Amino acid sequence: MQTVTTVAELRAAIKIWRQQGERIAFVPTMGNLHAGHLRLVTVAKQHAERVVVSIFVNPSQFGVGEDFASYPRTEAQDQAQLHSVGADLLFLPGVADIYAADAKTTVNVHGLSELYCGAFRPGHFSGVATVVCKLFNCVQADVAVFGQKDFQQLAVIKTMVRDLHIPIDIIGVATVREASGLAMSSRNGYLSAAETALAAHLYQTLSSTREAILAGNRAYPALEQQATHSLQTLGFKVDYFTVCRSVDLAAAQVDDIDLVILTAARLGKTRLIDNLEITLPPPAQSLSNATKEATDAPQAHLKS
Repeated sequence: MQTVTTVAELRAAIKIWRQQGERIAFVPTMGNLHAGHLRLVTVAKQHAERVVVSIFVNPSQFGVGEDFASYPRTEAQDQAQLHSVGADLLFLPGVADIYAADAKTTVNVHGLSELYCGAFRPGHFSGVATVVCKLFNCVQADVAVFGQKDFQQLAVIKTMVRDLHIPIDIIGVATVREASGLAMSSRNGYLSAAETALAAHLYQTLSSTREAILAGNRAYPALEQQATHSLQTLGFKVDYFTVCRSVDLAAAQVDDIDLVILTAARLGKTRLIDNLEITLPPPAQSLSNATKEATDAPQAHLKS
């Protein structure tokens, strides 16, 4: 696996692959890699001959008082893991390689960026969209692979790609979980042993809410309140627990079919995010209409 630190080196390597007619996949990360990241590389290899991984702890997506300075940086370990799963190139830039000292351009996906995590972390998704757009321009890959653990982030990136006509396919990969159900995250290392055991209740609460919805409960505000109260009782500080339409993250309505439950909550100093998608059967009325049309069809034929 080749490691480069500058955009010029990155583009030189990619130019050779392009001349050979090879398809390129890209996996952007902030390092401190775990099995979830490695799964992204494995999926990327299924879609391209070459896989580029970036490790860049992006300062513009951290707010005041957040953990930019203390965010775990494990570059030697990360390089070994990427080599083991067959990544072709690691792009390891510094801040000056990504942001000019007098940079004046940012990217913001209005609406989506102000919801949920965006409300609790102002400017976060502008930082995400800006750095991802920059990295896409640096790598110019055919496909990029992201985890679905941060469902809102993935929605922001997909919308940015659509709106700016960026020629890249975005693939979302299902969240990789611990045996307890806890979503794997680079920040899980902040949890104490007791907090790690307690953190599994976040996924359990998501699962029980999903089961209630699948069983026919469409009282979404009540379900959200119940889940929030349950998590608070366990010691979580809940930022939000909400049932949304997966297509645009608007609040779910009773006739919506494709849903996602989004949540963010804190345990001690660790902020955890997670989600579960749900696909409901079509509304009963639609099934009744389809049955009626099928029944009426032969009668119409006989009358003719």
